[in-house]
Amino acid sequence: MSAYVIYHNPNCSTSRKALEILRGAGLDPQVVEYLKTGWTKAQLQGLFAAMGKTPRDLLRVRGTPAEELGLTAPDASDDAILDAMVRHPVLVERPIVVTPKGTILARPQDKLNEVL
Repeated sequence: MSAYVIYHNPNCSTSRKALEILRGAGLDPQVVEYLKTGWTKAQLQGLFAAMGKTPRDLLRVRGTPAEELGLTAPDASDDAILDAMVRHPVLVERPIVVTPKGTILARPQDKLNEVL
């Protein structure tokens, strides 16, 4: 397994640009197309903990069923959001990048400089 991992959506321009930056830096990251592979609850909990974020912090609303599922409501719990993210992988904001220097949401992609 590579020391560098990008949880990638190839249809997302920000995700494509982040992957390009990683490769341009001479890195060969493991590319995880999470829309195909899905998420596990433990996997997401680990990523969120590594970032110091909550499920709500990384909830993607635009282009997702987040509102219809009631996840944007102030009383939606982190557990409910996390469970929905496992059922609907598109609900997780992207791209998430893991490096030896840390785990971040690379949005905007310039944030990659913090962990390269």
